[in-house]
Amino acid sequence: MRNPRTAAAGTTAGIAAASVAACLALSGCSTPAAAAPGISDDTVTVGTHQPLTGPAAAGYASISAATKAYFEYVNAGGGVHGRSIEYVVKDDGYNPATTQTVVRELVQEDEVFALLGGLGTPTHSSVLDYLTQNDVPDLFVASGSTMWDDPEGHPNTFGFNADYVVEGAALAQYTADEHAGSKVCVFGQDDDFGEEFLEGVELALGADGVTAHESYSTSNQDVTAQIGALQAAGCEDVLLATVNGFTALAVGTAAKMGWSPRWLASSSGGDYPTLAELLGEDVAPVLLDGFVSANYLPFGPDGEWVELFRQINDEYNDGARFDGNTVYGMSMGYLFAEALAAAGEDPTRESLIEAVESGKLEGNGILPLMFGPDDHSAFDGVGITVVADGVQDYVGATYAVGSGKVTAVEPQPVPLRHEGVPSS
Repeated sequence: MRNPRTAAAGTTAGIAAASVAACLALSGCSTPAAAAPGISDDTVTVGTHQPLTGPAAAGYASISAATKAYFEYVNAGGGVHGRSIEYVVKDDGYNPATTQTVVRELVQEDEVFALLGGLGTPTHSSVLDYLTQNDVPDLFVASGSTMWDDPEGHPNTFGFNADYVVEGAALAQYTADEHAGSKVCVFGQDDDFGEEFLEGVELALGADGVTAHESYSTSNQDVTAQIGALQAAGCEDVLLATVNGFTALAVGTAAKMGWSPRWLASSSGGDYPTLAELLGEDVAPVLLDGFVSANYLPFGPDGEWVELFRQINDEYNDGARFDGNTVYGMSMGYLFAEALAAAGEDPTRESLIEAVESGKLEGNGILPLMFGPDDHSAFDGVGITVVADGVQDYVGATYAVGSGKVTAVEPQPVPLRHEGVPSS
C-alpha cells in the first residue's frame, strides 16, 4: 500500500516543480531572496579574510573592526532594506595557505552572500580563482594590485584601493613638480606591490628617472643593507611601496644611520598615526615631519566624514585608536552598504554585481569611482597628503593616471548625506 505521507510529498514536489517550470517560462519571474546564500528575511551575511596576526597585523588588524563598527551603526538604524549586515571576520595571518582555508570555510560553511575587503595581494590572489568558480561576489579587495580589474577573467571581483601603478605615478609626478632634478629612488615589497608601484614611478619619470631601486621581503625584518644602498646612491626622494610596518622600519633604520631623505609612501604604508605608534610618539613628529603619502579617502582631520567616523568609532568600536585604518574600514563598509541598497529589496548575487557595475555608486572618496561593466578598478587618481606639526592632511595636489600619462586634476570629494547611511 502506498504511504500517504510519501504520496503527499510527491504531490507537493510535483506542484513545486511545475510552479518553478512555469516561473522560469515567465520573463518577470524571479527566485525568492532566501535562495541566495547569506540572505535571510532580516540579515545579510558577508565575510572577509584579514591579517589579525602575522607580519601585516600591526598595520592592518584594525580595519575589519572599523568595518564591523560601521555596520553596527547601520544596523542600529534599521539596516539596509530592513536587513542587518553581519560581518564574519577570519584571521589568515597574511599567509596564503591559511587564506585558502578560511575562505573555503566562509563560502562552504558560513555560506556568505559575498566576500568583502579581503586583504593583501599574495593572500587574496590565492583564492581569486576559487571565488570566481563559485560565483561569489568578491567586492572591494583591500589591495592596490591591478589584477582585481579583470572583468572578463574574474567578473565578480572589484578593487577598492587606487592601484599601485596609479600611486607610484602620482607620487613620482608630485616629486618632479616639487623637487625637479632630485635623485629619486624606490624601496618596495618584493611582489606585485613593489613591481607595479615601480612601473608607475617609471611611467611618470621614465626608466632612467629612477636612481636606485631596492626591495624587501616581509619575512625579513632587517633592511639595513637596502637602506644603506639607497643612502650610498645619494637618493634625495625615496618612494615607498611598503606596508606600514616596513615604512616605519625603513624610516627608523635610516635615522639610526644619520640619513634623512624625503619620504613619499603609498597609502598602504602611509598612515601617520600608525607610523607614530610604531616609531614612538616622541620621535615620530621629528622623523616624519614633511612625510608625503597618497590617499583617495576623506582623511582631512576637520572633514565631515571623519567627524562621523569618529563618532561611530567611539560608540560602536569601544573608542579604539582612530587612524587611517578606521577611515579605510568604515569607507569600505559604506560602499558595500551603498551597493547592497542598490541591489534591491530582494538582493541576489547577480543584482549585487549589477549594482556595482551600474556606474551609479558614489562611495565617499575624493575622486569619482570608476566602476563599470568594463572597469573593476575603484579610483584612477589620488590626492597628496603631507605631515606638518604631527597632522596629516591633503595639500591640494591631486593626480589622475590614464592613457600612459599623469595629469593634475581637481579633487571632487563626495559630501556626507543621510548621516552616512545609503538611502534604500
